[in-house]
Amino acid sequence: MVQHAAQMREKPHGTLEVDVAIIGAGPAGLTAGYLLSKQGKTVAIIEKDPTYVGGISRTVEHEGYRFDIGGHRFFSKSAAVVDLWNEILPDDFIQRPRMSRIYYEGKFYSYPLRAFEALGNLGVLRSTACMLSYLRYKLFPIRDVKSFEDWTTNQFGHKLYSIFFKTYTEKVWGMPCDEMSADWAAQRIKGLSLWNAVTDGLKRSLGLNRKPNDGQEVKTLLETFRYPRLGPGMMWDAARDKIVASGKGTVLMGHALDRLAADGEGWRMSANGPDGRVEIRADHVISSAPMRELSRRLHPLPQSTLQANELKYRDFLTVALMVKSEDLFPDNWIYIHDDRVQVGRVQNFRSWSPEMVPDEDMACVGLEYFCFEGDGLWSSSDEDLVAQATREMEILGLCDPARVVSGAVVRQEKAYPVYDDTYEANVDAMRRELDEKHPSLHLVGRNGMHRYNNQDHAMMTAMLTVENILAGERLYDTWCVNEDAEYHEAGDEGAEKAIPTREVTADQAAALNSVRDVPGRIREDEAASDDERKVA
Repeated sequence: MVQHAAQMREKPHGTLEVDVAIIGAGPAGLTAGYLLSKQGKTVAIIEKDPTYVGGISRTVEHEGYRFDIGGHRFFSKSAAVVDLWNEILPDDFIQRPRMSRIYYEGKFYSYPLRAFEALGNLGVLRSTACMLSYLRYKLFPIRDVKSFEDWTTNQFGHKLYSIFFKTYTEKVWGMPCDEMSADWAAQRIKGLSLWNAVTDGLKRSLGLNRKPNDGQEVKTLLETFRYPRLGPGMMWDAARDKIVASGKGTVLMGHALDRLAADGEGWRMSANGPDGRVEIRADHVISSAPMRELSRRLHPLPQSTLQANELKYRDFLTVALMVKSEDLFPDNWIYIHDDRVQVGRVQNFRSWSPEMVPDEDMACVGLEYFCFEGDGLWSSSDEDLVAQATREMEILGLCDPARVVSGAVVRQEKAYPVYDDTYEANVDAMRRELDEKHPSLHLVGRNGMHRYNNQDHAMMTAMLTVENILAGERLYDTWCVNEDAEYHEAGDEGAEKAIPTREVTADQAAALNSVRDVPGRIREDEAASDDERKVA
């Protein structure tokens, strides 16, 4: 589908001329397009998906059922982001209860873990083994801590690590826990203490503490969240429609970037679409395309292309099953800590919004598989993946396969930017070269900046970029991100208010600080040999 606005200026040879060209119609690209068109700037957005806008935040529809790709709660500490959500989608938010649990050996455990519940579910013998393992590593910890496994074992004991951390973590990131850097564990799990959880449980049993923190030295997680009634794609469909309705914007679906070249006065961009090649001329370009892909299409090739080519990604697919059942479980999603199956997480779309499932007698669940593009899972046929998902739901005891009516598969490439040993230097090389040579080319969003961030962070990078373009100078550094931030879902929505200044404000930083960490591998020169490592 190609949508044009009447005010776009076309030169005689068919080139579309706009103020700003935008690559990618995800949260960052559409936020930029919406804000620029509001200010009277003409924009052209290219999106390689032929059907959906929203990127990883899109909502896919199949026979009336709607699937959220990964689950997207609408929460931000930034008042500016919350206000923008309300402006774009004023009447379609619903408030939903938040519930997620861990599945292990046929039993459910609260997430975050509650010590007494977890130990009770494990039984006397295994609980005793867990506590002895915990005490053993508190008394005799691994001294040369290098890996995720080392750090987590020291914190919880090897038994609890193997039950509640190892299987799921390795499914998500596709590497053994003993090869992941300990730094990531220290940042990701820094607020959780088994000892605090146990003492907290004792206090509650004695009536001394009615507000448990589950051993976490952070604020209580959100108990409810806002969500568009037809899924997150509803937000981005509305943003696209408003851009086009403004008369200042055009959205070209099914158009993939072919070439981007500076012409001395601005940019010339070509994209291949269903009706052939489209040429666009713009003063500025905003790119949310993967940095690796952008570097290959810039002309002339940047000196940093070799570094950008080394950037890596983790991919993702969802198998949605339509099941003859009123509902299967109350959770928004369940983390699967079970090595008998490959599925890592199971979404329950009715728990996100009842309107996602059109039939009250049917349930719709999404099984999430983490993979690399081209591996066995990714390359499997849709039919085989639906059969595998059905089989794994039976193994887990979550669904009778005879009740599965149909299924659908959604693949999401480059879902997670990988933070390996060289990524930071590779990103920095391209960033510095573009800053020096091409200040009118702006990188935004998760893949555009190669940062594993949240939806509101992607939006804020676009919002700051728009401010820079409108001002004609760099007022804000969109790379100012604190990676060691407070857990994203603690605190109050929109609590941080904007303070007018040329520096990044507290409000903007609140969204920027939502970036999430991902594990990197231990560097080979630091990895300990097997005989140097302590094992359980």
